[in-house]
Amino acid sequence: MSKGPVARAIGPIRRLGDRLMGAARRGRALPAALAVATVVTTALSGWLCVQVYEQRVQHQRHQDILAAARQSALNFTSLDYRHYARDSKNVLKGATGEFKEQFAAQTGELTKLVAANKSVSEGQVLEAGITRADERKARVLVVADSKVTNTAAPEGQARTYRLQLDLVYQGGRWLTSSVEFVG
Repeated sequence: MSKGPVARAIGPIRRLGDRLMGAARRGRALPAALAVATVVTTALSGWLCVQVYEQRVQHQRHQDILAAARQSALNFTSLDYRHYARDSKNVLKGATGEFKEQFAAQTGELTKLVAANKSVSEGQVLEAGITRADERKARVLVVADSKVTNTAAPEGQARTYRLQLDLVYQGGRWLTSSVEFVG
């Protein structure tokens, strides 16, 4: 089992303490104490800087994950029969893996269905939250509303979606690899 940063720092601090005691006996305690204080302060400052940097990196990663999930959910809930090819390409641009394969396989059939029903869905993301994330994978829950108009509902119907999106980090971007309707 490896020692933590504090445990590794104790050995050198003890040796410095022993030197300080020896210096005190020889009348050089103040310079030795200042040297010890400087070393300890520098070490702690370095450790704190690393901690702050890691927090900032994690915060930025979470912001990037949420932005990608929100955009993916918006693209998925905003489809218009008048430019369905463009809208479906937007969904596929933010997709990867199984989700991309499934959506691409259904695009032909969906294009016909959306056109026949003159369907328009205008989505809006209400909330998004990360349930888990690391450097390569994330799971995000998204709540989205959309107003759907079509030949069966020309005045429109309000729909609320609760989605679970799994994202993976590929090629410098967060891409949606799975979408599930939950709750």
